[in-house]
Amino acid sequence: MKRLQDRAKIVASIHYQNDPVKTRYFKEFKANGLEELIDEQNFVLKVSGKNTFEYNTDLNLPADFYTKVMANGSNWIENSNRYFYAQTFTESNQKYIVIITAIDRRGNVSSIYIIQILFFGGLAFILLAYFLGRFLARRVINPVARITDEVKIISASNLHNRLPETKSTDEIGDLTKTFNNMLDRLETSFEIQANFINNASHELKTPVTTIIAEAEIMLLKERNVADYISSLENIHSQASRLGDLTESLLKLTQTGYDGKKQLLDIVRIDELLMDVKSDIDKIYPNNRVTIKIKKIPSDPSLLEIPCNKSLLELSLNNIIANGVKYSDNETVFVTLSVNNSTIKISITDIGIGIPAEDIPHLYEPFFRGKKASKYNGYGLGLPLAMKIIRMHNGELLIQSEPDKGTIVNITFNTANIRNSNVNS
Repeated sequence: MKRLQDRAKIVASIHYQNDPVKTRYFKEFKANGLEELIDEQNFVLKVSGKNTFEYNTDLNLPADFYTKVMANGSNWIENSNRYFYAQTFTESNQKYIVIITAIDRRGNVSSIYIIQILFFGGLAFILLAYFLGRFLARRVINPVARITDEVKIISASNLHNRLPETKSTDEIGDLTKTFNNMLDRLETSFEIQANFINNASHELKTPVTTIIAEAEIMLLKERNVADYISSLENIHSQASRLGDLTESLLKLTQTGYDGKKQLLDIVRIDELLMDVKSDIDKIYPNNRVTIKIKKIPSDPSLLEIPCNKSLLELSLNNIIANGVKYSDNETVFVTLSVNNSTIKISITDIGIGIPAEDIPHLYEPFFRGKKASKYNGYGLGLPLAMKIIRMHNGELLIQSEPDKGTIVNITFNTANIRNSNVNS
């Protein structure tokens, strides 16, 4: 339509049908300066009156087309890809209508090309989406579904099963490793729990069996006073052992509760250590425990710690008593150091020490190393102490060397403990 308008303006500007010079100029300009149109034709119709004009029989156009040209000054129409454009112009006080017509084959072909491109492009996109979807399904959805199916099979009876790991480093590989690591922890936890139940039942069964057997023997017949006294002493010993073991198990269970709800007391750590020393003196009268405070802070509140006093005292008592017991009453040094944010207790003995292979198992209930087996105990003191210290946001670190001694470092972050106590 723009090309037809340009040609209409040219024809209107140089219209002199009887001027051969301008006619030749128009043809040359059209041939050299304008893009060729298909089957281009032009007509100039003289307007005779308001609604009358010369008619050309080569133009088969509806009457309303001319009416709109006369009314609006221009108009266009299309018929089977042939476009007609008309506009009026005036020359020497005479009004004319110029009509330019040509076939727009290029536009039609372009439309067909666009339709073909859209059709085949859409079809190609659908095929690409289909195969890409299948590829992504194999890479993402199928592995996730496989992992889900395999995890459903794993239960408490077959925790040893693992997901097959892949060499890929993508999210699927990370998910597989995460599941396997979780299964490792669960299997370890189940094994520890099973060992704990077996050991606990064994430890509880032994004194109960001994008490029942001793009582049954004494009831078989009358005996002298010395026999009754000896039997009662044996029963009392086994009952005391059973009581100690039961209390230790209850304490160990208590540390599994929410520690924040148990932080009820504000205790000075130095006074707590003195109370522990007093208890140790009763159990081991010949002990050589020495308590040393490196530097007493100017602010007494730095020595205070929010805690469950009975549990924290029990944990310190177990650790210091171990130092006394496994060093055969040799000197045990207890050093307290305090600063603005931490309280550190270091317990050093020169006892039998702990073999390197036993250190990873120290916090397992009822575990006792070969060297420790000749000493009385149940293997519950250190696991209990560790749980209590962790409950108070503390850290327990053990360093030991066989036949040279053991160093136990206990560190409390008092800032975190105070904040958690305030929040609770």
